[in-house]
Amino acid sequence: MIFSLRQVVTRATSAVVGGTLALGAMLASGAAHAEVKVGVSDWPGWVAWYVAEQKGFFRKHGADVKLVWFANYTDSISALSAGQLDANSQAWSDTMGPLAKGVPVKAILVNDNSAGNDAVVVSPKIKSFADLKGKSVALEQFSVSHFILVNALAKNGLKQSDVKIVNLAAGDAAAAFMSGRVDAAALWNPWIHQIEASGKGRALFTSKELPGLVPDLLVAHEKAIKGKRKELVGMIKAWFDTVAFIQAKPDEASAIMSKVVSLKPDEYKVLLPGTRFFDAKLNQEALGDASKPLSLLGVSPTVLKFLNENKLIDGKPDPAKGIDASLLAEALK
Repeated sequence: MIFSLRQVVTRATSAVVGGTLALGAMLASGAAHAEVKVGVSDWPGWVAWYVAEQKGFFRKHGADVKLVWFANYTDSISALSAGQLDANSQAWSDTMGPLAKGVPVKAILVNDNSAGNDAVVVSPKIKSFADLKGKSVALEQFSVSHFILVNALAKNGLKQSDVKIVNLAAGDAAAAFMSGRVDAAALWNPWIHQIEASGKGRALFTSKELPGLVPDLLVAHEKAIKGKRKELVGMIKAWFDTVAFIQAKPDEASAIMSKVVSLKPDEYKVLLPGTRFFDAKLNQEALGDASKPLSLLGVSPTVLKFLNENKLIDGKPDPAKGIDASLLAEALK
C-alpha cells in the first residue's frame, strides 16, 4: 500500500491481534515492554509481519518486536513522526511529507510493491474515466489511495479538480461506496475484493498500471536506528524468512494473515498475487542507486512531481536522506 496499504472489513475489527494492542491503549496501560514498537496497518505486505511473529522468526533473529495495530493508517505515520513508534509500515510517498518537515525517518526495508492491490473502484454506471468527471470519490486523504487516484486521473487526461474528493478513512470509504453514497472510491485490498465480489463495483484502474510506483516499506525513526539497531537488523532477517515462508506455504500464511483482518483464509489467499513481496535481492535493488528499475530513488522524481503538482506535500524533501541501506547490508552479512 504510497503515502498516507479499511466498513466492509475494517482494520478496527482486529484492534487486538495476537496480543497486539492499539497504540493508545498500549501506552495508556503501560504494557510497552517490547524493545521495538512497530506500527502495522491493513495491507498484505504489512500484515505479513504477523507471520514473522507467529512463526517465531523475530525470536530466531534476536528481535524483540511489538507489533502495534492501527485502524487508521495515517495515524501510524503521525505516531512515527512524533517518536511514539520506533518504526512503521508505510508507503514511500507517505514518507515524503515527514521528510519535507525534517522528521528524521529512513526506509530500511521494502516489504513489497503493490501490483494490483490498490485500485479506483467505480459503480456499474461508470464505464470510463470520462464518466468519472464531476463524480464523488471517497478516499483517505493524503494516503496511498489519494496518490493512486491522482496518477490514475493524470494518465487519463483528468485533474484532481475534475472529481469531488470525499475524505473518509479507508473502511468508511468502502462502506460509503457499498451504500451508494459515493460514485467511486480509491481503496486497497481487502476492500477491493469485497466490493467486486458483491457485484456493486469494479476496479477501473489498479496499481498494476503503475509498476514500481507504490513501494511499501519499513520506515524507522533515526533514534531507533541508533539505539535499537540490533533489533531492527533482526527484523530485516525475519522478513526474508517470512517471504520465503509465504512463497513456500501460501495456505498456512493466508490462514495466519486472514485472522488479522477477519477474512477467511481462501479469501485472503486471492489477495496475495496483487502484492509483490520483496526478498533480499529485490531489496538490494530497491535501496540501491537510481538506475535500478525498482529503486526508491529511481521512482522518487515521479512521486514528488505528482505530490507537488497536486499540492499533496509542503516543502522539498531529499529522498536520499530518507533511505538507510546499511541495516540491510548488515542483515545480509
